[in-house]
Amino acid sequence: MSKPITLQIRPRGKPIKSLPEAVSVPADATAADLYGLLSTKSRYSVHQLRVTKGSDGSHIPNGTSTVHSTGLRNDSTIYVKDLGPQIAWRTVFVIEYLAPIFIHPLFYALAAHIYGGTGAQSQMQKTALVAIVAHFVKREFETLFIHRFSAATMPIRNIFKNSAHYWLLSGVNMAYWIYSPTSSSAKDPPNQALLFAGIALYAFGELGNLSTHLTLRNLRSQGGNERGIPQGALFNLVTCPNYFTEVLSWVGVWLISGLNWSVVVFLVASGAQMASWASKKERRYRKEFGDKYKRKRFVMLPGIW
Repeated sequence: MSKPITLQIRPRGKPIKSLPEAVSVPADATAADLYGLLSTKSRYSVHQLRVTKGSDGSHIPNGTSTVHSTGLRNDSTIYVKDLGPQIAWRTVFVIEYLAPIFIHPLFYALAAHIYGGTGAQSQMQKTALVAIVAHFVKREFETLFIHRFSAATMPIRNIFKNSAHYWLLSGVNMAYWIYSPTSSSAKDPPNQALLFAGIALYAFGELGNLSTHLTLRNLRSQGGNERGIPQGALFNLVTCPNYFTEVLSWVGVWLISGLNWSVVVFLVASGAQMASWASKKERRYRKEFGDKYKRKRFVMLPGIW
């Protein structure tokens, strides 16, 4: 065990009253050890704390890097921020994806009461219902059995923003307009070209998305936070084929729905967010892996961006 060093503690934002002004740790202690010590002193979960260096404001991740390797020395200053009450990422995903699974069948079943008339649904509306519900059931399955999260929790306040995206945009908004008797998807007989092209695109997108998630899962051990460079046909095409195939699936739903505008609203909102994540991931790959990572020509959409 190396000689301990003393770190000066300053609050970032609202002070944590139970934290001391300084702590001592061995220089060869890990960042995880530091977080554990701060957690014990503050009586907050390690996931609720964020530590940054006073010298340059850079984040010190809770991991296996040593305190010394982060650049901290005796009498260095660290800032500790309370991120607020936390909730598990897995729980957030389950809650987000659950609502559309119930909202769409509810609007479909209650169409006569919501819109009046007989409530009879067209082939396009029936197919859209199956496709949308199947998409979110798949999401729930992946959340419970496939995804491995690099971060254990997120601030609980974010669940409201995240849930609104799915509950309102892909839930109430899409369900209300797709199952309406005046909807473009209510046309019967359906436009066969749109319907079958949509089914084919949707199926390719869903299967490709599942395959991508399985590849990403195998890069990380259970409970670990290590990263690797994903390989495969789709990963050779774009940086983030999980986002690319997600877009393909929803374009398929749009075709199945008879080009219903509510699907476009959700697709644009989701696509913009995924584009931002894809750009960050490309930059992170280049930073973490350097020459080992072959930069992709396209980040998310082949031939476009």
